[in-house]
Amino acid sequence: MNFRKAKITDVEAIHALITYYAEKGLMLARPRTLLYESLREFTIACDGERVIAAGSLHIIWEDLAEIRALAVAPEYARQGVGRQLVNMFLEEARELAIPQVFVLTYQQKFFEKCGFKVISKESLPQKVWKECVNCPKFPNCEEIAMIYAPPATTG
Repeated sequence: MNFRKAKITDVEAIHALITYYAEKGLMLARPRTLLYESLREFTIACDGERVIAAGSLHIIWEDLAEIRALAVAPEYARQGVGRQLVNMFLEEARELAIPQVFVLTYQQKFFEKCGFKVISKESLPQKVWKECVNCPKFPNCEEIAMIYAPPATTG
């Protein structure tokens, strides 16, 4: 398995992964147009030529980024692929000097295992909500807001 930035030729596979989970009510659907527009944000995991996982790191502001559209093919679930992507996005945020990374998710337990903690959606800046108004579930969003809380260092 290898990880790399997504290419145009990966969009259909990314869309299929997201749609699979969206149809089960486990994540929000993403139109192809949004995937093309945000392609440079996506990192994928491949098994040979097959895309088996995808996700993106979306910069919101100078101090805030969001992990979005994280999906792993069902047969590769619970094998650490999603966690590896999350760790890659957290490292990318550190490299970009972005101190806070959040998610809006239905998968609270997974993100807790990755070091995120639940926060109130209202605590997120208004600029986050500029995209939420275009969601079909707005204003009745059922997603859980979580922010990365790195373990405290002792010293």
